[in-house]
Amino acid sequence: MEAWRGIAEHLARGGWIMVPLGVVSLSLWTLVADRWLALRAFGRHDLELADAVGVVRGDHDAPTGGGLRARLVRTFVDGRTGRPNLDLELLRHEASRLRPELRRGLAVIAVLAAVAPLLGLLGTVTGMVRTFDVIAVFGTGNARELAGGLSQALVTTQSGLLVAIPGLMFGALLSRRARRLDHQ
Repeated sequence: MEAWRGIAEHLARGGWIMVPLGVVSLSLWTLVADRWLALRAFGRHDLELADAVGVVRGDHDAPTGGGLRARLVRTFVDGRTGRPNLDLELLRHEASRLRPELRRGLAVIAVLAAVAPLLGLLGTVTGMVRTFDVIAVFGTGNARELAGGLSQALVTTQSGLLVAIPGLMFGALLSRRARRLDHQ
């Protein structure tokens, strides 16, 4: 309980800018978790390439898994016409329909990770303005107020970076995972 109180006091030193930064952080990590689970589901219980070819040739039954290749093959098998050109277009259409599902939300993750340090910078500027206002009114004699402005500047910068750096790393990891699934 004491630890939570200390964290809350630390964050409160950042001022009002911590509210939008908290919203960005919560949105970012919700999207990261959603995309992580979705991409993981696309890769689990999937067909091997040889099995997919066997299903298309009619050697095996239609797949039941929820993986990306299994979904693609299942849709193809259900809709094929027996005419090679039309069947190829059906396969391409289904692949292009699934592709956005792989990439959904990745751009938003990148934007949120880029916005976080900018909000931290805004907090830095706000804290420095507060510090200079104190100097203009009281001179350098009011150390408590000077420290409050500097603390706001540093806490918001730190918080913005603590949100952005892991957010960028997870965004890149999820993008790489989506590209790998897309190539499969």
